[in-house]
Formats: sequence, C-alpha cells, structure tokens
Amino acid sequence: MPASLPTSPSPITVGFDLDMTLIDSRPGIRATYERLSEETGVFVDAALAVTRLGPPLDWELAHWFPAEDIPAVADRYRALYPEYAVAPTPAMPGAREAVAAVHAAGGRAVVVTAKHEPNAKLHLTHLGIEVDEVRGWLWAEAKAEALLEYGAAVYVGDHVGDVVGARTAGALSVAVATGPVAADELRAAGADVVLADLTEFPAWFASYAPDPDAVA
Repeated sequence: MPASLPTSPSPITVGFDLDMTLIDSRPGIRATYERLSEETGVFVDAALAVTRLGPPLDWELAHWFPAEDIPAVADRYRALYPEYAVAPTPAMPGAREAVAAVHAAGGRAVVVTAKHEPNAKLHLTHLGIEVDEVRGWLWAEAKAEALLEYGAAVYVGDHVGDVVGARTAGALSVAVATGPVAADELRAAGADVVLADLTEFPAWFASYAPDPDAVA
C-alpha cells in the first residue's frame, strides 16, 4: 500500500463510508427497528443491533427473522427508514470538516456505503453534507467496484469491511475508531492510517493531499 498520495494534476478522490463514519446512525436505526418490531410482532433487540452496524441489513435481520421472510421485512424496514431514521441521526464529529478538507484541496468526496442508496442520500441532504457521488448497496470487497470507478485514492471507514474494500481497490485505507471495531482491530485488519475520529482527518489529509494550486 502507498505510504502517501502521489501529486497529480487530476483531482484527488476520497471515499467515505456513511454509518458510524460520517453519521451516527444509531438513534435512527434503533427507532426504525423498534417500529419494525411493533409492526411484525417479532422481537428485535434494537439496542444490540446498533452495536454491530456496518454489514448489510439482511445480515442483522437474519438474527431475528426466518430466511424466507427477510426480503419482505428488509423492504418494509427500508420503507420505514425515512420517517424514523433520518431526523434523529446526527453527523459524526468532524464529518463536515473532513469533506470540506477534501474539497478545499480541489478534490472529490464520494460516499460508498452498504446502506440503501436513496436512504443514504436522504441523510446527507438532511445534514447538509455535500458530496460529489453516492453509491449504496456495496459491502467489503464489493466497495472496490465504486472506489475503482471513481478513482478513489483514499477510502475512510470505521469497519474491517471498509479496510477490505479499500485494500481491494488499491486505495489507502484510513480507519476511524468511531464504530463497532476497535482501533487495534482496524490496524490488524490492514488499515494504513487509524484516526480516533474525523476531527483528526483534516490535519492528516493536509499532509497527504496535493497542493490545491497543482490540481486542475
């Protein structure tokens, strides 16, 4: 993996995960699971579910629902999500500043997430976090599809799956220890850089990003 970013006349592209990287989606996801549980009559331990965010929704639903019910339940969860999850969900500390740092360097900020793409866009619009592209429904190695398409040199995430996605795409893996995975585990998974949270990102990025005057 590269130790630093190459200086290039092309704009640098930085990818960001969404849940527990740019947004603290725990309050909204918990509320959505609680409503889903009320509707279906099936107990879902929402407090437990939000401690293991990152993987696709179907993985979590498999803990609570029979396999044959998961497609329909997942559709209902996604339908409930805009009403119950968007308003209670805040930006993570430093999220806006991290995206702004990329733009200030003349770069592009893209979101690559396992979340349902329309719901991911709702969060970003609600919070006023302006990014250049959003791609949903991608997890772990599959995130490399979008990272390669966008030419991302860096991918920032909070989960081992994000590290895997970055490394598969040949991007620098920057991990933030703000999700369910501890800093030591992120390092062991192969993260090139581990930050406590996104408030540390602008200073780190300033030492790696190209000079804005050199960016076309």
